[in-house]
Amino acid sequence: MTDTRAHDVIAKIVPARILFLKLRNAGWSERLVLFLRVMAIASMLKGLYHWAAVCGFIGDAGGFEAHVQSWQATTVFFSVIDLVAAVGLWLVAPWGAVVWLTSTVTMIMIELFFNQVYGTDLIIVAAGVVAILAYLILSLLAAREHPR
Repeated sequence: MTDTRAHDVIAKIVPARILFLKLRNAGWSERLVLFLRVMAIASMLKGLYHWAAVCGFIGDAGGFEAHVQSWQATTVFFSVIDLVAAVGLWLVAPWGAVVWLTSTVTMIMIELFFNQVYGTDLIIVAAGVVAILAYLILSLLAAREHPR
């Protein structure tokens, strides 16, 4: 490897190390932004998963049309709202958090009270509750960091 190629490889590695050092010394606002970006990726993947179900790439034989109407409506709802939430969360826009909270609370309610749609998966409920609590705690800590 020539010296210039080795220098290029090292130059690419250094920013990653700096990122980890910055996270270790980051304030609560930076941690909140990181959390929102991770939730944006999760929301995007969830939205794409629902779109895959709508398009018939995944799921049971017979595709989207084989399911009951409540499943179809719910799946279309989440395929749209999760992608909208992902964009808003990635941009760290206030409306993104509102859309994400709406989506997450709706999924929890559907899992708990409308088990005929997707069934009841307590792991999804627990993950949603933990994510909402983490968001609330990080938001409060970030707000304390920058008092008005």
